[in-house]
Amino acid sequence: MPLNHQDQVQLLTDILSNHQTDCCGSISECEQLERLVKSLMVNSNIQENIKPVLEEIYQYSQHGINSNSLDDHILSNQQNLSQWVDNMNMYT
Repeated sequence: MPLNHQDQVQLLTDILSNHQTDCCGSISECEQLERLVKSLMVNSNIQENIKPVLEEIYQYSQHGINSNSLDDHILSNQQNLSQWVDNMNMYT
């Protein structure tokens, strides 16, 4: 069953929130973030002003996938994660 854009935004927010509160995550979560962002970026229901945030999240996921230490990557992005969660919550 495909997720609508609201479900995708909620899932994206949930993963980011988990990274922010747990200070750890998995490569598969970063890959899921990447897929969600790609899908949302081409969705006409997404507001243009959220797209820069989505691009930042995409970069975060890319760096996480390629990081030697994902937990360190997540820890170094704590402030970004908090801001992204706040930004995404404004659009849900």
